[in-house]
Amino acid sequence: MRIGILGLGRIGAFHAETLASLDAVDSLVVADPFADAARSAAERFGAEIADSPEAVLAAGVDGVVVAAATDAHPSLILAAVEAGVPVFCEKPVARTMAEGVEVLKAIAGRDVPVQIGFNRRFDAAFVAARAAVRRGELGKLHTVRSTTLDPAPPPAAYIAASGGIFRDCSVHDFDVIRWVTGREVSEVYAVGGNRGADFIREAGDADTTGAILTLDDGTIAVVSNSRHNARGYDVRMEIHGFADSIAVGLEDKLPLRSVEPGATFPAGTPHDFFMDRFATAYRTELTAFTEVVAGDRPSPCTIEDALEAGWIAEACTLSLREHRPVTVAEVRRG
Repeated sequence: MRIGILGLGRIGAFHAETLASLDAVDSLVVADPFADAARSAAERFGAEIADSPEAVLAAGVDGVVVAAATDAHPSLILAAVEAGVPVFCEKPVARTMAEGVEVLKAIAGRDVPVQIGFNRRFDAAFVAARAAVRRGELGKLHTVRSTTLDPAPPPAAYIAASGGIFRDCSVHDFDVIRWVTGREVSEVYAVGGNRGADFIREAGDADTTGAILTLDDGTIAVVSNSRHNARGYDVRMEIHGFADSIAVGLEDKLPLRSVEPGATFPAGTPHDFFMDRFATAYRTELTAFTEVVAGDRPSPCTIEDALEAGWIAEACTLSLREHRPVTVAEVRRG
């Protein structure tokens, strides 16, 4: 098949490399406002260059991958759907929830699949955790712990435009908690602090946060996030039930140092970047998109899914700001 790529920054170039290696993909058509980025992709992957998103969609592509800046996501999703081209778009759907809801309304009733990029749904350990929960191996759940700790903050310009740590980082935890447990979040209580980079505080954001989520069946989920984890990129999940407990991320590249006498675990070089930790998951995610394009499966992560995680992020943002519990229903009402 022929796949278009809109946006060739860090993640777009990474997706181009992955797509070029997939047996299902015969050719790529790429576009980026920066000509050098498009030329580089053309040289590395034999891609065709188009001078605009419209030109990509008119180039006979079977599907399109949107890896452009967040502000462009709504218009590019809608353009692809209008052209009848299945679309994969990196999260978020839009900069604001209101815009995301408008995108959902605009494509309602259209028979064109849209897949939003939440790569943890394609990580082998998270997949196994979900299967264990769904098979009832853990019994009734009572506690979930989900962690995302970055080794260092992103650039100041990114922080200023990200919408805050809950919207750009924690949202991955929120999505995978929903996906693994099969439950919805009813209420949140969030806290946060700044003890690191000054530019995060100046942007009105927190560099380290914690959130308690109450799921709709009473399960408690604890989410921990930070921009400062010097030992590496740490993504883990624990799921505790009345019959058993399991964990994602307990492997030799886990960025923790044990001080137990005689302990040798973890023994590997710690993960230091999200593309390292989730390289295989990204490949599986884009392979799934080619199956969506071929009509062999429905979207494994819909706009509705992405918006549900977004509402949890909105509730946590409000909770942190106002120092109180917030229901998801409250922010959904606006």
